[in-house]
Amino acid sequence: MSVLALQTVSLASTTIAGDAPFVLTVRFSVDAAIAFDIDVSLDIEDQNGGRVAHAQLAAAGWDVSWLPRGHYEAHALAAGAGLPAGRYVAQVALWHRRAGKLEKAGAASIAFEIAAPTRTEGFAPAWQLRGGAGAPPIESLSWKRGGADWFYKHFDHAARTTATYLLGDSPLLRGRILDVGCGDGITDLGIALRCEPAELVGIDPFRGYERLPEILRNANVPADVVPSNLRFLPASANEIPFEDDRFDVVISWGSLEHIVGGYAKALSEIRRVLKPDGLLMAHPGLFYSDVGNHLGEFRFAREEPYVHLKRPREWLRETVLASEPDRMDRSGDVATPADYWRWFTELNPITVPAFEDELRALGFEPWRVALRTHDRVDYTPELQRYSFVDLAVGELYVSAYNRKR
Repeated sequence: MSVLALQTVSLASTTIAGDAPFVLTVRFSVDAAIAFDIDVSLDIEDQNGGRVAHAQLAAAGWDVSWLPRGHYEAHALAAGAGLPAGRYVAQVALWHRRAGKLEKAGAASIAFEIAAPTRTEGFAPAWQLRGGAGAPPIESLSWKRGGADWFYKHFDHAARTTATYLLGDSPLLRGRILDVGCGDGITDLGIALRCEPAELVGIDPFRGYERLPEILRNANVPADVVPSNLRFLPASANEIPFEDDRFDVVISWGSLEHIVGGYAKALSEIRRVLKPDGLLMAHPGLFYSDVGNHLGEFRFAREEPYVHLKRPREWLRETVLASEPDRMDRSGDVATPADYWRWFTELNPITVPAFEDELRALGFEPWRVALRTHDRVDYTPELQRYSFVDLAVGELYVSAYNRKR
C-alpha cells in the first residue's frame, strides 16, 4: 500500500484574463497510518517547456511535519498569474519523506491559458491546506499548534533534531537504536516512524511510556501507528540489559542530568552496548544555565534569572513547595510542586567543557555539535564565581562516533 497518493489536480479556470484569480486545487490522500514532511511543488512552464515560475507549500511557511490517514486538499491562490499572455502548463508534484529520504508520491500537469496579462507582477501564490474525509482538522495537529505543544516538542522537534540535524539521517538509523531515558516514548515513536529502524528500544525505570496510547489518542494519531519495531523496557541507564555491541545508535535526550548519583556509569554502559563506530546523540541539561534548574514553570524562577545559583538551597525548597507552577502541557501528566523539587535535587551539574572531556576520555569522537546561548548574562555578586561559558550556554546537542576497538 502506498503512503501518499495524488488524487486530482484542477484549476478553477483554465483561461485567465485581467483580474481573474489563479486557483489551483491539489487533492491527495494519506493511505498509510501516517506520512511525514509533506510538500506540494508547482512549476509553471511555457510552451517551450521552460520554467517561468515556481512555488511550494513548504516555502510558503507550511511545515507539514506529518499527516494522519485521510483525504486532504492543498490550494495555491493568487490574485493573478502575473504572466504574459500565452499558453502554459502547471506541473504539480506531491512529496514526502520516508526513512530519511525525500520521495515523490505523484505528479500531474494541467494546461491553461493567459488570455490577457493580469495586473499582478510575478507569481507568488498563498497556500492553504485543509483536511477532508477521514482527516482531523489541520488546526488540531501538533505541528500546527506550535512550539508550546508537548507532543510537538517531542514527536516533531526532538525526533527531527535527533535524526536529521544531529545524526544527518545516517544509514545507522536503519539498524538498532537505543533511547536511554525515553520518558513517555513520544520521541521514540517519532524516530521509529521516520527512520524505520530494524529495532528501537526505549528504556526508562519510571515507565512513563505506558501512557503513550492515551497520548496518541489526544494528539489525533491513529492507534495503529505504533510499529512492531518499537518497544519499551523499565530499565536503568546504569544497568542496560543488553549485550556488548548491540546497538548502532544510542540516544539520550534530556536524561543524563536526571540520573541519580551521577551519569558516569550510564556513559560507560552506553559505550559498552554501542557498536564500534556507532553513533551517540546526547542532549544533556546544563545545570548552570538559566534554564538548567528545570524550574521554569515557576514564576519566581522566571523573574530572577539564575535563581538556583543565587539563593540558598533551603530558600529554594520552601519556595518551590509553597508555590503553584504555571504548568506546561505534558500531554495529560500533572506534576506536583514536590515532584519539581525532587527533579531539581536529582540534577547532575553538567557543564559543556566537562561533558566534552568525559566523552573524549571514553573514546567518543565528536561529529556534530550545536550550542544554544542566552542573549545576555547579567553578572551579580552571587554569579562571579561561575564561568562565562557555563552561564551563557543554555543547551548542548552533540553527536559522536564510538571509536572503541
